[in-house]
Amino acid sequence: MKKVLIIIIVVVVIGAIWLEFFKKEKVELIGCTMEAKLCLDGFYVGRTGPKCEFALCEKENLIQIESPRAGEIISSPLVINGKVRGNWFFEASFPVILVDWDGKIIAQGIATAKGEWMTTEFVPFEAELKFEKPEFIGDFSKRGALIFKKDNPSGLPEHDDALEMPIIFL
Repeated sequence: MKKVLIIIIVVVVIGAIWLEFFKKEKVELIGCTMEAKLCLDGFYVGRTGPKCEFALCEKENLIQIESPRAGEIISSPLVINGKVRGNWFFEASFPVILVDWDGKIIAQGIATAKGEWMTTEFVPFEAELKFEKPEFIGDFSKRGALIFKKDNPSGLPEHDDALEMPIIFL
């Protein structure tokens, strides 16, 4: 009887040691939904990471456009508003340019800060562009872009930045 008890204990101990050395870590795989978020520049990002959060858009930490949205149909006069980091401004303003599908400038204007702009935080801005609708050759030619340029009084290329957002003319 003692021999049987000793054999059982030895088998249990060897089994425990064997399990400890050869056990596999259980990995929980997470599958994110196949959703996409439209970025201001017209590109899309998907969900990623362990919490399935949307990936950041390229300029999302610098500029956020509230109206119009990327790919939205626009008409004149166009009121533009959003938020940018304070260092995007110089003297509380920065240039905004509207171009047609082949890059021809249709309108230019100045976005002005609607709050204290001497900060690195987001500052609300507003701009208004009046323009004549470009001639359309086909559906593709109804496309254009709004270009938000970081004001760069130094003229040094390392301080340049811009965001090009696709739009559609009415």
